[in-house]
Amino acid sequence: MLKPDWIAVDWGTSNMRAWAMSASGTVLDEVRSDRGMGSLKPAEFEQALRDAIAPWDHKGAPMIACGMVGAKQGWMEAPYAAVPCAATPEGFTKPDAGDLDVYIIAGLKQADPADVMRGEETQIAGFLSMNKNWDGVICLPGTHTKWAHISADEVVSFQTYMTGDLFAAISGNTVLKHSVNSDDWDNDAFDGGVADAMARPERLAARLFSLRAEGLLNGMQNGTAKARLSGLLIGAELAGAKPYWLGQQVAVIGAGGLCSLYVRALAAQSAPATQVKGDAITLAGLTAAFKRLKG
Repeated sequence: MLKPDWIAVDWGTSNMRAWAMSASGTVLDEVRSDRGMGSLKPAEFEQALRDAIAPWDHKGAPMIACGMVGAKQGWMEAPYAAVPCAATPEGFTKPDAGDLDVYIIAGLKQADPADVMRGEETQIAGFLSMNKNWDGVICLPGTHTKWAHISADEVVSFQTYMTGDLFAAISGNTVLKHSVNSDDWDNDAFDGGVADAMARPERLAARLFSLRAEGLLNGMQNGTAKARLSGLLIGAELAGAKPYWLGQQVAVIGAGGLCSLYVRALAAQSAPATQVKGDAITLAGLTAAFKRLKG
């Protein structure tokens, strides 16, 4: 049976991933589970973790966990550390789990404007561990996109935008669901949406309904409307986040099309951004947390 020196755990709302790690930081094995925070009661987390790592001899192996496992609805709430602070702050939360030696990473909080993050701080820590002395802004696209200002290896401030939630709600629960239901895509329409929202973000609500009218009156295709909707929402976000990215070095963390759209939109504003894959960064952040735990 495989015996790791320690175990890294990324436990989100929908899924959980765990890596069996050597002391030197080499991945020995990986397991995945669909038993995320959203499907578990607090008393069920311990067994869910035991089931996932059953193929490994975990005796004596510390387990470093990040993500929604530490939320109020998770296994055990891990307190938020106030910015400015290191992305991997001092202190871990340790649930009572028998022979499982589990440590949950703290999230980050900001007093004004009020904001929180949980899970993204580990990706930020991983990025900084792989990019020493890096100053600038990190963008983490997703359902709730984060913009974090980094200086002197600390998270100075951050801001969350619910752009992904808005896209899902608008495209699935408003009259626009009849206009954007398509797997097609139109880059020119996306670019146009970004440009329009950047120029006049106060007209966003009117521009959204025009997508419906363009389809009815002028035959706009659903794929074009979908791309334009995405461009309008991301453009409005960039307009609001301009104090973060303007004149800064920018890194976008995450894989896939959504992150590429942010890179494309930023490039159109003469703000080149580097895209970094999220999985490797998350594991690097968990490794940094393990090193902090061990002192």
